[in-house]
Amino acid sequence: MHENVVVSADWLAERLDEVRVVDVRDAWEYDGIGHLPGAVNIPFDAFRSSDADDAGMLPGIETWEDLLGDAGIDEADTIVAYDDMHGVFAARFLVTAELYGHERLHLLDGDFSSWQRDNETTTDAPSPDSVSYSTRTPNRSPLVGREEVEDAIDDPDAVLVDTRDPEEFAEGHLPGAVNVDWLDLVDDETRGIKSADELREVLESNGVTPDKRIVLYCNTARRISHTYVVLSSLGYDDLGFYEGSLTEWTANDGELERE
Repeated sequence: MHENVVVSADWLAERLDEVRVVDVRDAWEYDGIGHLPGAVNIPFDAFRSSDADDAGMLPGIETWEDLLGDAGIDEADTIVAYDDMHGVFAARFLVTAELYGHERLHLLDGDFSSWQRDNETTTDAPSPDSVSYSTRTPNRSPLVGREEVEDAIDDPDAVLVDTRDPEEFAEGHLPGAVNVDWLDLVDDETRGIKSADELREVLESNGVTPDKRIVLYCNTARRISHTYVVLSSLGYDDLGFYEGSLTEWTANDGELERE
């Protein structure tokens, strides 16, 4: 991703006719509560694997191509995604899109609740024509597997970041990991991310600095998606995205530390 991955409501309001807006909330919210003008609905559960062995992981190339193609999105479109949970579900959509080779990606700073304070919403759903969408292999992927995580545990130039809440962290975390709850990066009033100075204070106080290799994990890769987007927006470029997270780690009898 890139440093301008997070965009403001004002930025988006001026470009609604130029970008493809994706609402990842449940269909009942999209239809019943309303949505941003022109937004298409691709619910969170639609782009996560439903297989028991890798529940919550990437949906698979064919599923992803069908979802975006049916929504009328092609490979060259600029996508702006949002949810109503501070962006954490939308961030997962954007990371998935990046891993499948889409390049023009943005997270709405804030969410539906913050958008509707000052901007128009609608219950009119667009009817886009289906297109043929093709995934691509990205030039560089942040995905890391178990071996790379094990290497990071022993690497003094790497920091393992657990993005779950402190209670979960205390119950068991990867050896040597630091805890940066993804919600600590969110501004309660704006519902978007905190200012750059506030973010750096939270991150750097935990040793999460741009000169380090940062490896992110949670349980099923949802919360790390938000932190990944935030770090990308700050210019961190050495990021590891452990999609398997603790679900995979514990299934393979990985060591945990407890507090």
